Amino acid sequence: MDFTTVIKDRYACKKFDGRQIEQAQLDSILAAGRLAPTAKNLQEQRVYVVQSEEGLAKVDKLTPCRYGAPTCLVVAFDRNNVFTYPGGKRDSGIEDATIVATHMMLAATNEGVDSCWVNFFDPEAMARELGLPENEEVLMVLDLGYAAEGTKPLAPHSQRKELSETVAYL
Repeated sequence: MDFTTVIKDRYACKKFDGRQIEQAQLDSILAAGRLAPTAKNLQEQRVYVVQSEEGLAKVDKLTPCRYGAPTCLVVAFDRNNVFTYPGGKRDSGIEDATIVATHMMLAATNEGVDSCWVNFFDPEAMARELGLPENEEVLMVLDLGYAAEGTKPLAPHSQRKELSETVAYL
């Protein structure tokens, strides 16, 4: 799929039909995350594939936003393996995990798989519930699957500010 089409067609799917995605599609999506750039190439991301009934029940316990997706990718990062920026006030963990998640979200669209970026949960509770290592921080959950019949983007999806409102040339 053309990249412009991918970024135009991608939307937050709020209702999945429950059909599981193919392993080849999942592998392609995960590979896109693996190829994402990270500060100093530290690759501190950790991606957990949740597909079992038990795992999905744990996700459901902490957020109402799975929307019936048969696969969830829990994206975290290793707090002990981040680059601290000059000034010492910020590090690369959140932004690198965000780049990884964005690559996977766009790759999903390219694969014909619908997705929803979920951040409506307590990250610490999610890490505990899934039994993740203490040094890992959960950034988000990416729901993956196929949209249920009749599902479409929410009304404000295509409303965008003009570039002149969000871009300044210095």
